Amino acid sequence: MEVVLVALLVAVAALGGAEAQCPTPSSLKTINGTRICAQLYTDNSPYYDQCCGGEVLVVEPGEDVPYMPRGWAASVSSLVVGTRCELTVWSRAGKKGKSRKFSSGAVPRLQEVRRGLFGDWNDAIRGYYCKCN
Repeated sequence: MEVVLVALLVAVAALGGAEAQCPTPSSLKTINGTRICAQLYTDNSPYYDQCCGGEVLVVEPGEDVPYMPRGWAASVSSLVVGTRCELTVWSRAGKKGKSRKFSSGAVPRLQEVRRGLFGDWNDAIRGYYCKCN
C-alpha cells in the first residue's frame, strides 16, 4: 500500500510541473492564427518548468497601456514576448519610473531581471507598450 501511494505521489508531482511551462515565442498566436505580441503571467516558481502559470494577460501588437488593467498592476511575475516583437515596460503608472525593453523570448522569473541597484522586475510592471515587426 505504501509503495503504491509513493508511486502515485511521484506521478502527480511529475505531471504538475509539466502543466505550466512557458510557451515558445513562435507559439504566441490566437486560435485563428493572429500574432500575439506578448503574454504576461501572475505566477512563477523556483522551478523553471513550473513558471508562466496563474492568470494570463494577452498583449496584442501595438497595444499601448500606460495603466495596467484592473488587478494586474504589480502582479506580473513571468512573461513571454513573441517572435520579432518587443515589449517595453515601466515601473510606475503613466509610463513613468524605470523602463525596460524585452525582446523575443521567455522570462520565466522576473525576479532575476535587475531593476536599478536593489530592485527587480517581479511584481513591478505598471504599464507597457508592445510592438512587432
